[in-house]
Amino acid sequence: MANQTNITIIGVSVGVAIGVLVASCALFAIRFCRKRSDLHYSSERSAASLPMRVNGIGTSMDSSASISIPENGHGLYPVGKAHTHWSLQGHQGKDALHSVSGIPKYLYKDIQKATQNFTTILGEGSFGPVYKAVMPTNEVVAVKVLANNSKQGEREFHTEVLLLSRLHHKNLVNLLGYCVDKGQRMLIYEFMSNGSLDSLLYGDGKRNLSWEERLLIALDISRGIEYLHEGAVPPVVHRDLKSANILLDKSMSAKVADFGLSKEEVFDGRKSTLKGTHGYMDPDYVSSNKYTKKSDVYSFGIILFELITAINPQQGLMDYINLAGIGGNGKADWDEIVDSKLTGKSNPDEVRLLADIAYRCLHKTPKKRPSMADVTVAISRITRRSLTKEDTMMRSLDSFGILKRIELQHVEMNKLTSIKESPVIV
Repeated sequence: MANQTNITIIGVSVGVAIGVLVASCALFAIRFCRKRSDLHYSSERSAASLPMRVNGIGTSMDSSASISIPENGHGLYPVGKAHTHWSLQGHQGKDALHSVSGIPKYLYKDIQKATQNFTTILGEGSFGPVYKAVMPTNEVVAVKVLANNSKQGEREFHTEVLLLSRLHHKNLVNLLGYCVDKGQRMLIYEFMSNGSLDSLLYGDGKRNLSWEERLLIALDISRGIEYLHEGAVPPVVHRDLKSANILLDKSMSAKVADFGLSKEEVFDGRKSTLKGTHGYMDPDYVSSNKYTKKSDVYSFGIILFELITAINPQQGLMDYINLAGIGGNGKADWDEIVDSKLTGKSNPDEVRLLADIAYRCLHKTPKKRPSMADVTVAISRITRRSLTKEDTMMRSLDSFGILKRIELQHVEMNKLTSIKESPVIV
């Protein structure tokens, strides 16, 4: 009987112990799960409040904000409701383009007044019409208006504002301001009174460009592109170099314009959408969809041949170049395609030297094309040679005593005048 009582006591004790153990484990498990849940919730809140690092050091974005990434996806700040965290905080997305670019923004009514209600049109492009305007400071400017139905132009608009806010060179057209108002998008540039290079070469009121002017224009363009490739950080490829995008100011200095298709050169292995203008596009780019600095070099080679021949690339220029490039005796015969207006008014050696440079820019293998830095040096040598020759000609004239005799004649005339004007003493 005693044994049965002991067994019962032991069984109850073991049961209680097991019950306490199970209850303790259950309580521990509940507390552990709650703690883990609280920790997870806390980490989620922390992650949501911290800016996410993207695109390298120093660039961040608010992951809770909606953004629109530019086409190139590199280097340029995003355009949309949010940008870098500092621009978002400062402007709350209302005018982030202004905060990022730092370029002056104008109201629609100001531009409407400056253009006299958009009356004087300078030209029309794929982006939209371009108008002449006079600002309150009496500065004459050009206003490019984005066509309302142009989705492509919207991207180009943002690209141009962001790029030109950091690109500054005497051979790049200067962006003075922009307008985003009343559903309109406008870009305000310095006024280039002599228009585009293609209008000078092919327009109705085309002007006869001298050989010296063509050489200096070639050098100006080369320097502008060299800056994009070698001076800009990171480098920029233009992607739409053509004579229509080369503008000339009142002193005939040439400047590269229209950066809507431009991209910062970042080798990410991705292929870009095929863009550009027929006649200027690098065949290697057309076949591979990969645009590099050497694609710009190819387009520049076409522009050089335009300056030499005054033949439009869309009217068979490459056919003429290929035929002249074969030439006779294994040598290129560039004299056959030189602009007739330069006959007897240019130095044949200088024309051949510039044509040789242009031909190397068109090499079918991109790696064998020269860099823009090398091209600039080569063209500079030709222009120095041309200037030296002019100086030599002036000296040769002086060697015949012509300038000396003119100077002596002036001295004699001054003496006679002084004698006539001197008072007569009686």
